[in-house]
Amino acid sequence: MHLTLAAAETLVIDALTRNRVDEANARSVARALAAAEAAGQAGHGLRRVEAYAKQAKAGKVDGFAKPQLDRLFPAVVRIDACHGYAYPAFDLAASVLPEIAREQGIALAAVRRSHHAGVLALTVERFAEMGLVALMVANATASMAAWGGRKPVFGTNPIAFAAPIPQADPLVIDLALSRVARGKVMAARQKGVDIPADWAFDRNGQPTTDSIAALEGTMAPSGEAKGAALAMMVEILAGALTGANFSFESSSLFDDKGSAPGLGQMLIVINPIASGGSGVAERLAMLVGEISSDPGVRLPGRRGQTARRQALESGIEVECDVIATIQSL
Repeated sequence: MHLTLAAAETLVIDALTRNRVDEANARSVARALAAAEAAGQAGHGLRRVEAYAKQAKAGKVDGFAKPQLDRLFPAVVRIDACHGYAYPAFDLAASVLPEIAREQGIALAAVRRSHHAGVLALTVERFAEMGLVALMVANATASMAAWGGRKPVFGTNPIAFAAPIPQADPLVIDLALSRVARGKVMAARQKGVDIPADWAFDRNGQPTTDSIAALEGTMAPSGEAKGAALAMMVEILAGALTGANFSFESSSLFDDKGSAPGLGQMLIVINPIASGGSGVAERLAMLVGEISSDPGVRLPGRRGQTARRQALESGIEVECDVIATIQSL
């Protein structure tokens, strides 16, 4: 079914507000999920609405929560998402971090008691569009083992980075530390299709093409031992240093069972002039120009940015089963 982005957002808002979510929170979530869908990240898009709504209805996520901010140090804020959705907490961070970064040269937000972080690229890009550099990490429900193990201890634990480029779209890098985002496996399960054999392991540590067995087992780390080590780094930054749950302490983001996930996210925003002087913008342009001079290279983030621009003009295509599920909630 073809939808404009505004219609997709309205669809999500209606579904969430019917399931114990206030309109402001529903609107924040809807913007994020529709933007993810537009960027081609369907695993973090409208397919998440069913789980989001059921969790709010069951009380696993507080649809009426208002994130709370404390600034105990000049460059650091702590944001308590209060077991609500993550996106209102990110909106709050985006409203205060730019000014702090310009004042202090750097700003950090530690978000705790949070929920699914979605497409981190969409958050860090907001800062790059203001001329700032942003780095973000997030933990997620345990789905990946330490290298050589079988017990899920880390989430897919994404890392995202964005930097402003003069006279061009920001450079945006967003990657999960599993070989693929777990949302892609969830989407395969919903569609009833197999997955590639290098995406995940079953409970016995064997590669599997069965999406159900994959969700019951563990995700394969990107870069094998290196990816697992980076996932541990993110676990410390997003879990320990924010006061959030570790991935293995968190409940599932895909169902309405158990307690609130209580996950964490960390955002670091840098004023590039503070660290590199007034010539940073030109240096960034030089770097991007050198990389782009190779005809075989496409800059990270460009595919999603192009897709979102096209979606703004011509809308998006959403599978009919996804629409029907959302309408039925």
